[in-house]
Formats: sequence, structure tokens, C-alpha cells
Amino acid sequence: MTAFAIDPLTAGAVVLATAATDAVYVLFTAAVVARRRVPAASWSSLWYLLSSLAVISYTENWIYVCFAAVGSWIGAFASITLLHRPPARPPPGSAPE
Repeated sequence: MTAFAIDPLTAGAVVLATAATDAVYVLFTAAVVARRRVPAASWSSLWYLLSSLAVISYTENWIYVCFAAVGSWIGAFASITLLHRPPARPPPGSAPE
């Protein structure tokens, strides 16, 4: 096979995988902006699973992808937890209790 030969099946798989990864990234970002911890952590984990082809390629062992996904979930959950702290005092102009 020459360097310029394109396998239609591989090309289609790349397009689908990229579309799925980007869609999940958008959902992850929306969950982060909304400060929804569990959805953000879950989308992060799925996003990492979809983009883990490099991990499989480098390690040649798919089990590391599971560890990476768990780490991704924990990282996103912890980040949103830290960002979701209630304010120390009410914002200016809010009604007194």
C-alpha cells in the first residue's frame, strides 16, 4: 500500500470518532459551565475514552484506558466541586434574609 492510499473504512471511522469526541466535549463544557459535577465528570470520562486511541497505540494494552477514564472522572468532579463553593457573603444588592 502506498503512502497516499486512503482506506475508506478507516477514513469513515476517523470522521465518526472525531464527531463523537467533539460532541462529547461540547456536552462536557456545557456541564462545566453549568457547574453540574456528576454530568461534567461523566462527560469527561466518556470524552477521554473516545480520545484514548493514542493511549492504546503507545501502551498496546487497552486496560490503561480504563484507569485514564477513572482519573478523568475524578479530576472533573474535583474541579467542579472546588468551583462550586457557595459565596462567603451574598452578592451586593441582594435582598437581606
